[in-house]
Amino acid sequence: MHDFALTLPWTGLAVFLVLLITYLASSIAKKHSVIDTAWGLLFSAAAVAAFLRSIGDGNDVRRWLLLGMTAIWGGRLAVHIGRRSIGRGEDPRYEEMLADRGQLQTIVMVYGLQGVLAYVISMPVQVGMFSTGGIGVLAWIGVLVWLVGLFFESVGDSQMERFRDQKSRGEADGVMDHGLWRYTRHPNYFGDACVWLGIFLVSADSWPGLLTFPAPAIMIYLLAFGSGKRVLERSMAKRPGYHEYMARTSGFVPLPPRRG
Repeated sequence: MHDFALTLPWTGLAVFLVLLITYLASSIAKKHSVIDTAWGLLFSAAAVAAFLRSIGDGNDVRRWLLLGMTAIWGGRLAVHIGRRSIGRGEDPRYEEMLADRGQLQTIVMVYGLQGVLAYVISMPVQVGMFSTGGIGVLAWIGVLVWLVGLFFESVGDSQMERFRDQKSRGEADGVMDHGLWRYTRHPNYFGDACVWLGIFLVSADSWPGLLTFPAPAIMIYLLAFGSGKRVLERSMAKRPGYHEYMARTSGFVPLPPRRG
């Protein structure tokens, strides 16, 4: 616990450095939505810092699992969002949220808030790095849940990008309701929730990882009820056909489409 406590400032510093670089990049790009690309990297930075600080402590299999699961998820997400945002202007969500906000308020709301969230939500990773118990069944269930989440997130994103490309060429129209999007309106958000539930289970397999349960709860709440699904659907509902799509398709957990 002493080594873990000494690690907390280092993981905080890692998150801060990513935020600082992101802020500088956003100033050059003249759009605060750059933070979306950095979101996954905030967790990856915390995981790397905790991994390096926990050398000689904890269970090595768990340490490598937590590092790999976090870095793969964070890296994939950063590449996906980064590629998607090339050539685009500011995200309308940020324009609306930051209207009439001063520079300090913008820094706190965009960078400070997301930095704190990433630091808190990454606690299963930080704590799990120092857990000394062996790897049990719960940890491998966690890996399985993580794989399910990564599948839904990556395949869902890929299907949506392909649909957008087809739409831009006039080969598709309407609302994306094929593939995984036929069973849930947000396969990427559902996948994200599974990823962090899986990471938590790997950590919770050994005490005191179980105590970090608020972290995945916060992430799932944000995705299903907070700034994820709720905010996105508020703008999507304005598009033709989306209300009909909502009526027949599950809002979060994948389910068979409802018959109209």
